[in-house]
Amino acid sequence: MALKMADQEQVLHTPMEWAQRKDRVLLTIVLEDCKEPNIEITDTGLHFKGKGGTENKLHEAKIEFFKEIDSKESKYAVLPRHISLILKKKDATEEHFWPRLLKEKTKVHWLKTDFNKWKDEDDSDYEGAGGGEGGAGDMDLESMMQNMGGMGGMGGMDAGGDMENDKESSDSDDEDLPDLE
Repeated sequence: MALKMADQEQVLHTPMEWAQRKDRVLLTIVLEDCKEPNIEITDTGLHFKGKGGTENKLHEAKIEFFKEIDSKESKYAVLPRHISLILKKKDATEEHFWPRLLKEKTKVHWLKTDFNKWKDEDDSDYEGAGGGEGGAGDMDLESMMQNMGGMGGMGGMDAGGDMENDKESSDSDDEDLPDLE
């Protein structure tokens, strides 16, 4: 009897974050070190199962989307800290934003809005190539992953600003430091 209990592992629900554009949904499965995940994308939903996290526990998620997506055009990439999915909306000609990700109008604790990727319908820079994803409708998953970079939220920006003009001013306060004893 004890052996059967040890074989049954507790399945945890996978935390997720989402954002959207007019033509696609950006979904992130927040699970570190997930090896060999089982990801099934259908036109109406997503099923994920995989082991990962700090304790390498089994995680699973089944969600039903607000509206249909094009599962053949949707892509995903397994990264060390998370799994990124780009889900192409099926009726992108409608050009409207979904009011929510899930079909049911209930709040769930494991799904959060990804404000780092979020763009509203009325954002003036939506169509521009400015911030992050921008409005590039033909952007593929590989270029999105390259643009993400390794520093969360930095987006490839140089933290020091304009290095040419800062050469003289960056060391100007170092001259007044006393000698170390």
